[in-house]
Amino acid sequence: MRAVIQRVSSASVSVDGRIISSIGNGLLILVGFHRDDKISDSDYIINKSIGLRIFEDKAGLMNLSVSDIGGEILIVSQFTLYGDSRAGKRPSFSTSMPSNEAAEFYDNFINRFKENFSSLKCGVFGANMEVSLANSGPVTIILDSSKIL
Repeated sequence: MRAVIQRVSSASVSVDGRIISSIGNGLLILVGFHRDDKISDSDYIINKSIGLRIFEDKAGLMNLSVSDIGGEILIVSQFTLYGDSRAGKRPSFSTSMPSNEAAEFYDNFINRFKENFSSLKCGVFGANMEVSLANSGPVTIILDSSKIL
């Protein structure tokens, strides 16, 4: 599982020109699923995302998590995180989880995330979404559950 985590002062997701989710200060998380992902991959991304200390404390150091600051999280599914463009000009998505499996995996991921973090909002799985954000810092972190030490 891959996640691109962006520290934001605001973010929103629109479908068909209508905002369906928005947050203030917090994290925008773009998440993609590999065809071999398991629940343990979800748990890794969830726990790491909630605990990442990427918000500044009073001394200006990145010592606080989204929970510490009372922030919000917006999660958007993005299968293109597994796009492989090493050969040719058109990316291959052969390692992405198939859509029907990914939809169920995404729902499970969101439910597990909500068990650990209450101020969670989401995009619409499989929809053509427009994502707007104000990246604060900018701070962007990439997580990959296959690279766990």
